[in-house]
Amino acid sequence: MKIIILAGGGGTRLFPLSRECYPKQFLHVIGDKSLLAQTVERFIGLVKPEDIVIVTNEKYIFHVQAELNSINAQDAHIIVEPVGRNTAPAIALAQIYCKDKLKCNEDEVLFISPSDHLIKPIEDFQKLIMQAEQTAKQGSIVTLGIKPTKPETGYGYIEAAENKEDVAVKVLSFKEKPDLDTAEKYLKAGNYFWNSGMFMFSIKTMQEEFKTFVPEIVEIEDKGYEYTVDNFIQMPNISIDYAVAEKSQKMMMMPMQDIYWNDIGSFDAIAEVLSDENNNAFIGDTLTDNCTNTMIIAEDRLVAGIDLNNLVIVDTPDALLVAQKGQSQKVKDVVNKLKKDDRKEARENMTMYRSWGKYTLLTEGKDYRVRKVEMNPGKSLTMQMHYHRSEHWTVISGTGKITIDDKESIFTENQSTYIPMGVKHKLSNPGKIPLVIIEVQSGKYINDDDILVFGD
Repeated sequence: MKIIILAGGGGTRLFPLSRECYPKQFLHVIGDKSLLAQTVERFIGLVKPEDIVIVTNEKYIFHVQAELNSINAQDAHIIVEPVGRNTAPAIALAQIYCKDKLKCNEDEVLFISPSDHLIKPIEDFQKLIMQAEQTAKQGSIVTLGIKPTKPETGYGYIEAAENKEDVAVKVLSFKEKPDLDTAEKYLKAGNYFWNSGMFMFSIKTMQEEFKTFVPEIVEIEDKGYEYTVDNFIQMPNISIDYAVAEKSQKMMMMPMQDIYWNDIGSFDAIAEVLSDENNNAFIGDTLTDNCTNTMIIAEDRLVAGIDLNNLVIVDTPDALLVAQKGQSQKVKDVVNKLKKDDRKEARENMTMYRSWGKYTLLTEGKDYRVRKVEMNPGKSLTMQMHYHRSEHWTVISGTGKITIDDKESIFTENQSTYIPMGVKHKLSNPGKIPLVIIEVQSGKYINDDDILVFGD
C-alpha cells in the first residue's frame, strides 16, 4: 500500500493565518507540529516513509521538505504539480509516479489523504485503513465517511445504502454542501455521512474508472510520468468527486466510528478542538476578562478582550480579523475580495519563507524597506544585482559570507556591509547556526521585481 497525501492547496478560510504563500497545511495551530507533519505521522507505522508520496506545487516544496525533516520522514517522496489542476489530475500524477518510479504493479492499493485534517486516535484510524484495504483489493473504491453530529452546511455528504458499523456499504450518491434545512433532514435520516475526502483503491480499479469517465486523463497518463508532467496543464481541471466518485458504480463507504475527525476548514473548527469549559480558546499573548464562547489568536502582540461573547478574533502583524462565531466560513469571501483588488495581503505574510530561510518585513515607507533576514546554515542567495536600490546589511547573529563583484569577505555579529545600486552581490551562510541580519533597502523603486540574477 502507498499513501498519497495531497498538499498543494492554497486555502482561503483561515485568513489571515493562512495565505497563498503559506496555506493551512503548514500552520502550527493545533499542537506544536504542522497539520502536514501530523498527517504524515498518522501513517508512519502503517507504512514506511518511503511508501508515502506527497503531491504539492513548486512554491511549497521547501515547506514540505522542512516538515518532513522535522519528523525524520525525509524518505517520503515529493512530486510537484506543474500547475494546479484539482484532485483528479493530482491523483493521476501520483498513480503514474507509483507505477513508473516506485515500480508498483496494478494491484497496488493507494490511499488518498488530504494534508490538513485532524484525526484521532491514530491506532483506530490505522485499523480502519487496514479493513478498507481488503475491500479495495476486491475492486472497489472505498471512501471514509464521518457520522454527522450536527446539521453541518460546510461539508459535502455521502448517502449510504445503510448504516452499519465497521462494514463497507454501498454508496448511493454524493451530495453538495446543503442548506440548513437539508442538512437537518440528512441528520435525521441516519444514512448520510460527511464526506472526508479520503479514498482508497487499486491502481487498476482507478485506471478503469478514469478510462470510463475521464479518458483524456488516461490518454496523458498512459504515456509515462515525464510526459504527464510535461503535459499536466492539458489535464481537465476537475475533482476526483466530480470525475469519478459521483459516477462510479464501484463506490463503497467505510464509516469512521468512534474516530474524531475535523477538517480544520474554518476558525470555528479550530475553536471546537481548542475550547475550554467556557467555550473559549485563547492562543498567544492574550489578556481577557468575562469572555465566553470566544476565540482569540494573537501572533506578535498582546490582545486584550473584555466582556466578549461569540467572537472570533485573529490578530497578525498586517491584518486583523473579527467575526461572529459560526460565520467563519465567510472568511473566503473576504479573501476573494482581496484577490479581486490585487491586495498583497491575500498572497503574502509579513514573514515569507524561501528555500534558504525566511525574511520578515519590519517596516517600510517611501523609498525604504527594512527586513529581518534569517538564512539557514549552508544556504546562500543567488548572485544578483538591483538597478534601483542599495542595501545595507548588519549581522545580528551568526556568520555571513558576502561576495561583492569578485571580492569575498566574512562579516560577523555587529558588523555591517553596504551594497550600492548596480553592483553584483551574493550572501551565504558558511556557519553552523542561522545567520540573522537586518537589511535596509533604500531607493526610488523598491520592489521584488527589481532583480537581475546571474548563473544559479
